[in-house]
Formats: sequence, C-alpha cells, structure tokens
Amino acid sequence: MTVSRGPIARFVAAVLAANAVAAGPSLAADPSPPHDLSSQARKAAPKTRPAPARPEKPTLPPRESFTAFEQQSAAIPGIPDARFWADSETAYLAALPSAQGPWLALSSGGADGAFGAGILVGLTAAGQRPDFALVTGVSTGALMAPFVFAGPRYDAQLKESYTTITSADIFELGGQGESFFDTWPLKDAIAKRVTPALLADVAAEHRKGRRLFVLTTNLDIERPVAWNMGAIAAAGDRRALELFRAVLLAATSIPGAFPPVLIEVRANGHTFREMHGDGGLHNQFFVAPAKMMASTSSYRLPAPIYLIINTSLTPTFVVTPRDTIAILNRAVAAGVRTLTRAMIDITYAAARRSDVPFHLAVIDPKFDTPSRGAFDPDYMTALFTFGFEQGKNGLAFRMAP
Repeated sequence: MTVSRGPIARFVAAVLAANAVAAGPSLAADPSPPHDLSSQARKAAPKTRPAPARPEKPTLPPRESFTAFEQQSAAIPGIPDARFWADSETAYLAALPSAQGPWLALSSGGADGAFGAGILVGLTAAGQRPDFALVTGVSTGALMAPFVFAGPRYDAQLKESYTTITSADIFELGGQGESFFDTWPLKDAIAKRVTPALLADVAAEHRKGRRLFVLTTNLDIERPVAWNMGAIAAAGDRRALELFRAVLLAATSIPGAFPPVLIEVRANGHTFREMHGDGGLHNQFFVAPAKMMASTSSYRLPAPIYLIINTSLTPTFVVTPRDTIAILNRAVAAGVRTLTRAMIDITYAAARRSDVPFHLAVIDPKFDTPSRGAFDPDYMTALFTFGFEQGKNGLAFRMAP
C-alpha cells in the first residue's frame, strides 16, 4: 500500500514544523562549561540568555466593514451567475447543466491529484473518456477541473501539472500574518497555465449547456460556495480572467497553512471583499448539496455519477511516535479518510435511489511507491502512470464502494 500520508495531514505537519522554526532558537543557557567555577563566578553569571528579538508581525490593512445581510445578497459585479451557495437547493437546481451526459466529481488530495489526472489521460488514450455534462472540483480537483472540462486537447498540460512540479512551485515558508506559508509560486503557476485561450475554451463548452463548478469556503459566513466557472469565462474580459484565477487559488488555500483569497463583491451598492479558502473544509468532493444527498431526500440524481478520489482510503500501519506533529498528522489523516468514505457511501446510496450508474475510482492499495515529502515529482509521476494504466486498460472504476 502507498506510504504517502494524506495531503492535508502533511500540510498540518508542515505548519507545525514552520511554527517551531518561527519560535526561534532555544532559550536555554549556553551549554559550554564556564572557565571559572567558583561560587562567586556562579552567582555573577546570568542564569539564562536574553530572549532573541522576534521579528515584527506584518501589519495587514483592516478589512472593509459589511453586514450579514449584505453577505447573503452579495454578487460578483457584472457576472450575476458567477456563483451560488453550494448548500442551497434552489440555487443548485437553477445552475445545473442543460446538456445531457454523465457527471464527474474530482476530489481533494494535493499531490495525489496525479492519480485522477492519470486516469483521465488514460481514458483519452483508450478512446473511452466520457463527455461529461458536469465537472466539479474541490481543492486539487479544482485545479485540474478546468483542463478536464475543456477537453482532451489539454491532456498534455494536465500531465505536466502533476508530474513536473515540486513544493517550491506551490509555496515557500514565510507568510504575511495570515498563514505560515506564502503561495505566490502557486499563484504564478496558475497565471501561467490559466490563459485567455483556456478561458475561451471553457466558455465555449459552457455555451453548449455543460457546467463547471469549483468549490471554495466563504470564511466570513462559514458556507460552501460553488463557482460557475463557465459563466465567469463567458464574460470574456480581463477581470473575468483574474477572477477565474483567484477562485482556483482560493479553492486550494488551506486556512492557516496558505493565505486566504479576498474576492471583491457588491451588495446594495456597497463594494467589499469576501475571504475565501479551501472548499475541502465542507466537502471532499461535490455532487449536490448535503440535504439533497441525504437518505431522507426525495431528490433523484439525473445523470450517471463518476467519482475520482485523489487519495488512498486504505488505513496504513505506523507505530506513531510520541510526538505532537506525528500524532496530529495521523489524526487528521484518519479524519479526512473517514469523511471521504462517508461521502462516498452517501453518494452511492443517492445514485441507487436515483437508479443511475455509479462509478468510483480510488487509489489501489497495490500502489506502493513511497513519497519523500509534499509534492515529490517522482512519487507524483509514478502515481500518474499508475492512474494512466488503469484508465487506459479499463480498470479505473468500480460500480460500488
């Protein structure tokens, strides 16, 4: 089985490590023996060194004031259908695709997104890739979703994105008061990959009745937001391109580890900026609002469901050290895995209730390439190849959890 631990857990460990580094050197006395060991010298010697001066915390500008009422009605200026509350049944139904075809949900998973990217490129190679009417993405799934939605002509970019990057292409240590890490490298990478040409291709598919949803979490009101990326792309101007990129950055911004993203909105003539973070805080993947997926709901899914889970669901055995980072790492990994399993079971039950086919892809325990750390390109390349072979050979999906 893979020895790669959950990506969220790895980032939590990295955050704690960064916190330890930020705390500075030990404040203990110099361990070297003094030259004069007389009682007088011992009395005169200071017991401890003075604490080193800590760097000043960056001062961030205050945020604009706005009310809960304004937040509820806020919209993107000029693109009223740019997003909807992902827990709103009415808004969700209004945003669904008019085109017919299966739905694809791409899960969170960090570097393990290489698995999903490999499957989709493998399906293309086999001539078996469905024309998905709806594509949704959470966290790393959000980053690959636009390229998947735009079609197989972006497979080369999809492969490159998940086989050549390193942690240096995602973040660097040294946040500005909102996080432990700075994600300027990821922001730069998104700007290079999300081009006006990609935006035009996404807009063209949107006009055919297909839909592309990316999830973030609105941290001000603690609700999930589904961004209608095709509607944003269809606006076609520079501001739409910048918003498209900002949403993708927000969708992968793990609070505390990565800085949140502020997105400008307007309500009742008042312009202000909302704070958005990783959509995985609410959903590891997204098919429909939780109430509609519940066993008590009468909602019927209208299309076959494909789930690509970019993480291993198999528990791993490790004798956990008596260490804060190791213990938290294991606990978070177990929690994310449990939540993902529960969401898969709920989706499977909803598909059966709706009498639509269910297809699930998860990382097989047979994959055993070790990861040397966050965003290890050798590990990601091996995982991409593993997913590619499964997609190409028709082995990627099973019909039940």
